[in-house]
Amino acid sequence: MTPDELVWQFDLCWALVDLHLSALRPDDSLWEPAPLTWTVRPDASGVWRPDWADTEPDPVPVPTIGWLTWHITWWWSVTIDHVSGASPRARESVTWPGNGDVAVAGLRTLAAQWRNLLRTRTEADLAAPSSFPWSTASGRTVGHTALWVNVELTKNVAEIGQLRILRAAS
Repeated sequence: MTPDELVWQFDLCWALVDLHLSALRPDDSLWEPAPLTWTVRPDASGVWRPDWADTEPDPVPVPTIGWLTWHITWWWSVTIDHVSGASPRARESVTWPGNGDVAVAGLRTLAAQWRNLLRTRTEADLAAPSSFPWSTASGRTVGHTALWVNVELTKNVAEIGQLRILRAAS
């Protein structure tokens, strides 16, 4: 695969992301669609933190759009750290901004960073072993990581889109 092919795939994915993010209303982020949800909420110091469990609960809570935008911010930031050679940030250090519009702006910034990172990779860079989001022993490459980002982003935005549509219809 080439950097141009990965950018093309990302841009295709981002068109879907942009469709749903552009349609969000300010009160969509914290709408709880079910009694059992994961959301984001301010802690005692006013920092917005996600609900979290190290072991996935059963049943799995329905995430809010706010939680999903935090989740994308978290895994995408960490992926960018890995691919660019930076020290990956800890999950606990990635917080939600407390505002849906600001969260969307943050996702747009990550998209620009990701697109630039893809454009500046060489085919040799993409063929290098990758340890994220899997182990180095998997034999997967930085190119596989880039493909995973595009699929994971598509999955997460489909969840956001479904929540947005359900909220609008309710």
